[in-house]
Amino acid sequence: MTAEKPVRRRDAEATRQSLVEAAAELFAERGYDRTTVRAIAARAGVNQALLFRYFGSKTALFGEVVALDGRRQLRETPAESLLEAALRNLLTPVGDAPGDRSLEVFLRSVGGDDEAARTSRRLTEEYAGVLAGLSDAEDAELRSALVLAWLLGIGLTRVVVRQEPLAGADPEHVCRLMLDAARTLLERLP
Repeated sequence: MTAEKPVRRRDAEATRQSLVEAAAELFAERGYDRTTVRAIAARAGVNQALLFRYFGSKTALFGEVVALDGRRQLRETPAESLLEAALRNLLTPVGDAPGDRSLEVFLRSVGGDDEAARTSRRLTEEYAGVLAGLSDAEDAELRSALVLAWLLGIGLTRVVVRQEPLAGADPEHVCRLMLDAARTLLERLP
């Protein structure tokens, strides 16, 4: 009589989470370009086909990794401090090492039609909703969209285009100027 192997239950959410965690670690260690799908799957302990099944592409998985930080910031940051926290993260990214392209990939993915783009748009909409709550004006949604567009424009100009003087500007000075100006649109911003 042979013993039957125990049936291993599949847990899609756990597999998905393992892939996200493995990808986050590897993107931080190696950067986007030097991280392979094979390495992500190996670190997660799954077949690389599952990465494509759950995310569609490495870029889409990267979008999910980037969105995790944004969602954590939304959960943990009071609404009146969100703009400043987002701006500070934008000006001094956590993975600010040569080869780190998280903001660049996020900004370039927003206009696409893949899962990374959809994730980026959802996150952007969540931020806009929170910022809209900082204005009592009838056009609060427009005001929050303008502030968010400004924030994303700063990221694009500073990180992707690397245009001076913004690319080399002191983060504290940029933050102070941006927040002073944003108070005109979002009157409940401290």
